[in-house]
Amino acid sequence: MLLRPLNCLLAPLLAILLAASAEAQLLDPRSSPEAATGEQTHELAIGKRHMVSAANALAAEAGREMLRAGGSAIDAAIATQLVLNLVEPQSSGIGGGAFILYWDKAKAELKVYDGRETAPASATPDRFLVDGKPMPFNKAVLSGLSVGVPGLVRLLEDVHKQHGKLAWAKLFEPAIRLAEGGFEISQRLHVLLRLDGPDSFVPAARRYFFTDGGSALPIGHRLRNAEFAATLRAIAAGGANAFYEGPIAQAIVDAVAAAPTAPGGMTLDDLKNYRVKERPPLCVSYRAHEVCGVGPPSSGGPTVAQTLKLIEPLDIGTTPDAALNARAVHLITEAEKLAFADRNKYVGDPDFVAVPDGLLDDAYIAERRKLIDPQRGVDKPKAGEPPGLKRQSFGVDATIERSGTSHISIVDEAGNAVSMTTTIEGGFGSHNWAAGFLLNNELTDFSFAPVDAAGQPVANAVAPGKRPRSSMAPTIVFDTQRNVEAVLGSPGGSRIILYVLKTLVALLDWGLDAQRAADLTNFGSQGSGLEIELDWAAVPLGLTLRPLGHRIVPSLMNSGIHIVMRRDGRLEGAADARREGAALGD
Repeated sequence: MLLRPLNCLLAPLLAILLAASAEAQLLDPRSSPEAATGEQTHELAIGKRHMVSAANALAAEAGREMLRAGGSAIDAAIATQLVLNLVEPQSSGIGGGAFILYWDKAKAELKVYDGRETAPASATPDRFLVDGKPMPFNKAVLSGLSVGVPGLVRLLEDVHKQHGKLAWAKLFEPAIRLAEGGFEISQRLHVLLRLDGPDSFVPAARRYFFTDGGSALPIGHRLRNAEFAATLRAIAAGGANAFYEGPIAQAIVDAVAAAPTAPGGMTLDDLKNYRVKERPPLCVSYRAHEVCGVGPPSSGGPTVAQTLKLIEPLDIGTTPDAALNARAVHLITEAEKLAFADRNKYVGDPDFVAVPDGLLDDAYIAERRKLIDPQRGVDKPKAGEPPGLKRQSFGVDATIERSGTSHISIVDEAGNAVSMTTTIEGGFGSHNWAAGFLLNNELTDFSFAPVDAAGQPVANAVAPGKRPRSSMAPTIVFDTQRNVEAVLGSPGGSRIILYVLKTLVALLDWGLDAQRAADLTNFGSQGSGLEIELDWAAVPLGLTLRPLGHRIVPSLMNSGIHIVMRRDGRLEGAADARREGAALGD
């Protein structure tokens, strides 16, 4: 199905409506770098046994194939991810990393697996400085300096050893079939290639994605990737070590050394020494639910949790008719501003930074909630001083996040659940290529400036072996009996937090079904201004919120929410209409 074209009338209409506000601004210039390419109409998927929701129908079908073969949710997630690498190469793949939140039903255990990329041993705090000043962001992205040590393959092997049921090699079969036999280029991939253009890619990637004349391969072109198939066959036969050692590892090191602008200094030892980390899950009660996510080095879980606790006692409505009511949007946005202020100052890799342990302290949350004015928006609130703040200075953060990311939600027949957010960072990552796949630009998720203007060290500064701060927010919601209610997450850079919060409120407070919740107009704040998606629903909402003093920022908020929800004894599956995904169940 072709995507519906974006309605070009929305931007000028919103600009006209909002022009009366002196604080209003036009389109957010930092709209999602993985651009909007239109919308699809998705129907709510219904299943009894199992459900997969992912960003491409071919990938979701690969996951369902594993479930039908008796595989676990982890087996399905691995097969889904490998196909995504092929058919949605701009967003995730074995050249990047991921966070997995996994619910083991039989053991009643919730696990967090951190497969985030790491800085090589040669990385220093001044990695992105030139003559003492931060280098241009896009120049850094395309350099070897941006490439972190990929974590995904080791992550997939580790979770399969613990939770897989099918043979490791079987999980590679759908991706190998498609790599060798080809798949049709979608409208989304074609449009994104046209927007990026051939000159931003290294020659090997340019030859793969573009014609000899420099045109993006057309919609419907059957694209084959024999090089990637060979890589997959090697990993299927030799496990993760076939990726982290030997010819594939050498190809990665060579690509990073030969990258445009500057080499990255990655070595074979950096790859060989990569390890997945198991972290404690981060869970909070929210009304009659338990909402769980991942903690640092991701800021997604803490910021989502803090926002939910801030709004928990507030009246934001409890029926579908209350969805997007102005009072709720105002209160949620103000809570997000407070949570983002703390996030930006305090969250980094916990192996390097003493992240305060009191960000969710009840008394601290209550004090922060007093800063929410129900009648007036406040721009750029300052970070608080939570309990557990160690004797460490935290400088003003200067991180810029991109959003080439994807999300997979799965519930299997045994009741196990996977919420997996996976990334190569910006759209098409670093645009560098090795052994048939794109390499990430994850290290640009660090703050380019290691200290702020006052000389205070920044929590998210570069360091050898450090993992850059993330906003990925894979989430699982439980009821009071610890039964899975919802599995969800989204791509979108730092806006992931906004998309997940909107969806949680839509599901848990307003009672929308999974598809309506995913498709609901996006909104929120990252600390400054109120971002509202360019959508017809935003017109009356923007007019209602303007008198509250909000600086309205109309924007193309290109989420990719994927949901599996258990309701009334059945599974609901939803794929965000803003992308080309699918929810498939039986």
